[in-house]
Amino acid sequence: MSAITGPAFETHTVTNQAPPLADLDLFATNRPLVEALEREGGGWAAGRAAAVGRAWGSAEAMAWGFEANAHPPRLHTHDRFGHRADRVEFHPAWHALMALSGEHELHSLPWTAGAPGAHAARAALYATATQVEQGFACPTTMTCAAIPALRREPALAAEWEPLLLAARYDGRELPAAEKGTARCGMGMTEKQGGSDVRATTTRAVPAGADGEHRLVGHKWFTSAPMCDAFLVLAQADEGLGCFLLPRILPDGSRNPVRLQRLKDKLGNRSNASSELEFHDASAWPVGEPGRGVATILEMVGHTRLDCVIGSSAIIRWAVAQAVWHAAHRRAFGRKLAEQPLMGNVLADLALESEAATTLMMRVARAYDDAERDPAAVPLRRLMTAVAKFWVCKRASAVTGEAMEVLGGNGYVEESGLPRLHREAPLNSIWEGAGNVVALDVLRTLVREPASGPALLDELDLAAGADRRLDAFVAALREELLGPDEREHRARRLVERMALALQAGLLVRHAPPAVADAFCAARLTPDGGLGLGTLPAGVATAAIVARALPA
Repeated sequence: MSAITGPAFETHTVTNQAPPLADLDLFATNRPLVEALEREGGGWAAGRAAAVGRAWGSAEAMAWGFEANAHPPRLHTHDRFGHRADRVEFHPAWHALMALSGEHELHSLPWTAGAPGAHAARAALYATATQVEQGFACPTTMTCAAIPALRREPALAAEWEPLLLAARYDGRELPAAEKGTARCGMGMTEKQGGSDVRATTTRAVPAGADGEHRLVGHKWFTSAPMCDAFLVLAQADEGLGCFLLPRILPDGSRNPVRLQRLKDKLGNRSNASSELEFHDASAWPVGEPGRGVATILEMVGHTRLDCVIGSSAIIRWAVAQAVWHAAHRRAFGRKLAEQPLMGNVLADLALESEAATTLMMRVARAYDDAERDPAAVPLRRLMTAVAKFWVCKRASAVTGEAMEVLGGNGYVEESGLPRLHREAPLNSIWEGAGNVVALDVLRTLVREPASGPALLDELDLAAGADRRLDAFVAALREELLGPDEREHRARRLVERMALALQAGLLVRHAPPAVADAFCAARLTPDGGLGLGTLPAGVATAAIVARALPA
């Protein structure tokens, strides 16, 4: 036997690799989220959150995320005999994720918990689960968000709310009442209008004494087309209205909604997004006639919150994997995490994750506050838009940097980071892209004059704790009062509002090392424009240790 083929010649001894990051409690190992849940009024749900953390952190659930994306949904427009089918086939992993989300009431908890802090509690659960996969989140989010809009039409709410809130999932193609459970989607966007929903051309014509209308038209981007019902916008005699459209009618017949094709998307591939047409489809009005935009905005506010939750989850999972890898991988004689420049990168990533999580949970609590006190509504609306703009945009930068920490391994699909990186832009685009949301912030400041002072009151809770934050807030206060060219600089204004909110929350609640580093890097010229550019003197090791999922 030659030396080169003998037993001493081994090519596949695996060393210097991080152990798999699976079979862990995704909630309990996320310290900023654990602390925020208690602080924001949802501490009663800590046990539920830990159960979600263990279930979704299992190797089995993580595998479902990979499988659902490797086998994306397939559209069947017709059956083998030529009859219209209009059916989307999902991989069993998708249904497993949907079933698990129903079991944990991710689609319903704010409306069923019967306890204060329910929105904050659900945000913590949702941020935990959506680290694993976000494709299932679309119908889950829309179902939860549909409840406030439906409640504008008590008769429809009485019929549909028990179905939408049922703590289980049934993907069979049966009337919702027969299944005893349902999921709800939303149809707003049309090809000629995009974000300008007032350009809607779909028509709704009265057709029955019970308020039934028949819809004719199209929707250019309708996600989760296998939902049991949809809230859609259509032009009626009174103006643009909101309508509830069941997919399968009570008699078991299919509502004539034709699926034209599925979108071939950058990410979110486990979820189906479709183009569809209404061919005299039956639907029933929701809310005040001609006030469809106002009605469906009840839904959009909640879906925007979920965009923030989902983005904070993407950021957290990307950072967790980067920190985990660096804590185990060695190069040039030391662990990656012990090397000063890598420590700077990891700490900056960890700051971004903690700031996103802390702001997300504060916004979720604003929804609880608004249910008890109408005076809290303006701040809720303003903070939701600000967080939606900023946190969602940061996700793409964080996932890109996290991939670099893992090097070539991070660029490989098996790591899961490419899937996160493709997913990251979606929450920034969905429910209003950057310009739409930034302009919505400006409109809120004008139309709800109490929102600006309420934001400043929130920031004043941290007054005196950090001189850099005090100076930043003072400049922001002047900027909010100055109307010159406000639309032109809307993005910059919203960015500064978000940074002030994050800094204020961290100064009040995070460890000093975290708060000091964030203020130094985000509120002064000392920090760079890219991640990994923290100024000297930052306690990087302490910040990174706090982010380690262990």
